Parts: sequence; structure tokens; C-alpha cells
Amino acid sequence: MKIGVVFPQTEIGPDVDAVRRYAQQVEALGFTHVLAYDHVVGADPARHRGWAGPYDVSTTFHEPFVLFGYLAAVTPIELVTGIIILPQRQTALVAKQAAEVDVLSRGRLRLGVGLGWNAVEYEALGKSFSDRGKRLGEQVELLRRLWTERAVDFDGTYETVTGAGLAPLPVRRPIPVWFGAASPPAYRRAGRLADGWFPQVPPGHGLEEARAIVDGAARDAGRDPGALGMEGRVTWGDGGARKLAVQAARWRDAGATHLSVNTMGAGLTSVDHHLEVLESAIEAVRR
Repeated sequence: MKIGVVFPQTEIGPDVDAVRRYAQQVEALGFTHVLAYDHVVGADPARHRGWAGPYDVSTTFHEPFVLFGYLAAVTPIELVTGIIILPQRQTALVAKQAAEVDVLSRGRLRLGVGLGWNAVEYEALGKSFSDRGKRLGEQVELLRRLWTERAVDFDGTYETVTGAGLAPLPVRRPIPVWFGAASPPAYRRAGRLADGWFPQVPPGHGLEEARAIVDGAARDAGRDPGALGMEGRVTWGDGGARKLAVQAARWRDAGATHLSVNTMGAGLTSVDHHLEVLESAIEAVRR
């Protein structure tokens, strides 16, 4: 099981030196990948009464593709989007950005995609919120064709490309695409289309039910369920390293191929504090 970290988007701030030091130090500690969340804009609670989202207009988020272009030059660690909110973005542009990061990182991008939850963000980006699930599968099909073909003709329900292609193509053709999944329709999409998936439930009965749906959809699509990766997540909090060790063991027993350690929201006040915690965490989750 490969162990990575969740980039502390909401707390790391705009200090470029801190971003670089964080990435280089987590690689030095032995983590295999950095996973970054995606939000392009945040909602202003003063304009959206009753706002209950976990993030708002004041919450810091670095743009993952730009961030990864920078990190590709300063660390050899794997770069993972967890997830890019694909239906609110232009598919061909995502294909181009991902291909560029893959080139600059020498084939170290893993593209996690999902639907998101923020209708305010969809509106700001000029995309429909109501049909995002229907569009995602077609987007992934187009992404893979753009990453593997010199010129593409694609006439889908939502996407059209006429005799166009990317240059340069990515190092990995296609780039691995993983799905965030938190509902039966999302589990089925992951089984049919994904190279791996990010469950939003912990090990236990809920994960077993979700995995059964993913595996069943994979088999129905003529795919080998055992070939799909699965990445869990553990969060630093009460119980510290001992609790992380227990949670990591549960993910390992559940068959996770990857695990990310999240330190956001744990009351850590500096990049140094995040790194101190991660030094304890890596030893715990490796046990």
C-alpha cells in the first residue's frame, strides 16, 4: 500500500517557499504522492444565505494543475488530483493541462476526477450542475482519446471535437484516471470506466457494499475488478499516531492499494507543524 499526503490546501497559504518545502519534505519522509483537492472559486456566505458548504470565498485553494506544474520541478513525488471537478471544466482544456503536467513531471500524474457539490462554482464556470453525472463518462472517454491519438474526431451527446489533437501528448498514454465515488451511480461509473477509485466511506460494511457495486460494474463491462486501484484516506486528530495505525491497517486489510494522510483541519498552525505530524504519521501507517 502506497502512502501519500493530502496537500493542506486550506492552511498552507500563498507562501511559495512553504509550498516547496512542504512537498520536498514529505518526499524526504518517504511519502509516495501528494494529493490535492480542487475548488476554483468559493461562495460568499453574505450572498448565499444559509450557506452550509465546508469551504467559502475566504478559503485558500491552489489551482491543482498550476500547482503540479511547479511541484514537478522541485520534487519527484507522484502528483494526484483528488479530485478535479471535471464537469465544471472544459474537457479539451483539462486534457491539455493534464498532458502538460504529465510531460513536465515525466509521467507522474494520476488524474482523480469527480462531480463536486458546489452549484455556485458550476454557475461561475458556465457549466450545468444538473446533468454533471451524465456528462462525466463522456468526458473521460474523450480525455483518453485526446491523450492517445494524434487527431480526434468525436461527436458525443455533450462533446464535439473535429479533427483536432494535443501536442505534446502525455508520457503515459492514457494518463490514469481515478474516480471519486460516494453513491451507487458513482460506484457503477467507477467500475465501468476508472483505473482506480477514492471511496468516501471508511472500511466496514459501507465500503464492502460500495466495492461490490464497483466490482460488479467492472465485470459487467468486461473488466477485471482486481486491476482497479483503491485509495483510502485517514485524518490526523484525537488519538494521534496510534489511531492512524489502526485506520491504516483497516484500509490495508480492505485491499487498498493507496492511502493518503490528511492533516487539514487538525488545528495545526504552520507548515512546520504539519510536517512534524506527518513524520509521526508515516511511521504509524507503515506498521
